[in-house]
Amino acid sequence: MTDSTFWLTLSGAGLIGLGVVAWAALTGWRGWLELERLRLERRIPATNDGPTGPSPAARIELADLKERIRKLEAIASGVDL
Repeated sequence: MTDSTFWLTLSGAGLIGLGVVAWAALTGWRGWLELERLRLERRIPATNDGPTGPSPAARIELADLKERIRKLEAIASGVDL
């Protein structure tokens, strides 16, 4: 076997190996992106209420807004707080 044939065969095998590794990495990347997309779709429901109802933070914010409305209604009707 001549020296040039050896190096040509070795570089061809290396190039094929690099192609296989790149293909596997791209397939894994696409799979990971699909997995993250599915996780995000499950985490963000169509409405704010999940299967267990609104989150505690949403309940606190809603209670705060209701209290502000009560205060504004009291001010509008002339009642001293």
